[in-house]
Amino acid sequence: MDRLSNTVRPYAWGSTTAIPELLGETPTGEPQAEMWLGAHPGAPSRLDRGTGAGEQTLSGLIDADPAAELGAAAVEKFGPRLPFLLKILAAGSPLSLQVHPDLAQAGAGYADEESRGVPIDAPHRNYKDANHKPELICALTPFDGLCGFRAPEAAAELLAGLAVDSLKPYVDLLRAHPEEAALREVLTAVLTADPAEMTATVTETAAAAERLGGDYAPYASIARHYPGDPGVIAAMLLNYVRLQPGEALFLGAGVPHAYLNGLGVEIMANSDNVLRCGLTPKHVDVPELLRIVRFEATDPGVLRPEVSASGEELYDTPIDEFRLSRYALAQGGAPRDLTAAAPQILLCTAGAPRANGLALTPGGSVFVPAGEKAELSGTGTVFRATVVV
Repeated sequence: MDRLSNTVRPYAWGSTTAIPELLGETPTGEPQAEMWLGAHPGAPSRLDRGTGAGEQTLSGLIDADPAAELGAAAVEKFGPRLPFLLKILAAGSPLSLQVHPDLAQAGAGYADEESRGVPIDAPHRNYKDANHKPELICALTPFDGLCGFRAPEAAAELLAGLAVDSLKPYVDLLRAHPEEAALREVLTAVLTADPAEMTATVTETAAAAERLGGDYAPYASIARHYPGDPGVIAAMLLNYVRLQPGEALFLGAGVPHAYLNGLGVEIMANSDNVLRCGLTPKHVDVPELLRIVRFEATDPGVLRPEVSASGEELYDTPIDEFRLSRYALAQGGAPRDLTAAAPQILLCTAGAPRANGLALTPGGSVFVPAGEKAELSGTGTVFRATVVV
């Protein structure tokens, strides 16, 4: 078991206070958006095994001996890479409205851009790798987000309630067609509208949302962060969700979503493939986006953990690349044996637990190679990230 040192990414949408408060550090005044735990090449975790080699990256150790670190079953199933990326995510302002491709779409898209010689770091590149990116977000604080399309009639009612004349064509489209066609036509119309006309529509919409408040307050807030952005209208087609601490959302391929505000633990397949719909200054590839989006109304499906006899609280998802659970350790409780034939990352978010006797504080984490002993004791909350083999 190895204590991890992890990188915090300073994206502009990050909270200036949430991650420092969790870690017990003084805020710097700069945004701190995500702390990455894992072996992603963008910011791999670091560790020192006391062999005299000094600090090494987790990705480097796995590359040197995948079977020893990941276990034979995980290597056979997922290849010689840690298949998940764990994060602490702190949203101080809305992230981009986005979707992720499925595995086949990602593979085809990556191969196409590679064959056309699109540089991997080009701002207009859609596919940075050939993997899909299902993800799960679990709230540590009240957490606001958008997830999946509303039913067309519900979206029409929300837009109509603003009494903005330039929204009426979208209301009419939502009411005039079957579900898939209605959602597709409206999102297409929003993203391909004349920019000057759309800016005016968003400005009017934002003013009306500010005036009405209530159910419109989240969209007024979004518009303050992204004035004139067509994503403000697109966001109103989606379900608004407020998670309470311990609740989670699973986001599969093709489901439009955005995180708006709050602190959470996020886990995803090890990929960086994002197609953006709005709420961003970055590239929006409208034709490719419309090909990937699943145009169907969905229930956000708020997840609450299933508690086993061993005290493990599991967030059940249909994904094998990651498995997220947590342990709430009470004073005087028996130690919990987490030893498994798969790699694990253990992340403390509260209290003073111990992992194999190693003291953890909030934000502290360890990597457990496959097959190595892993025992939790003490008090506090620990998230366990692993894979299904």
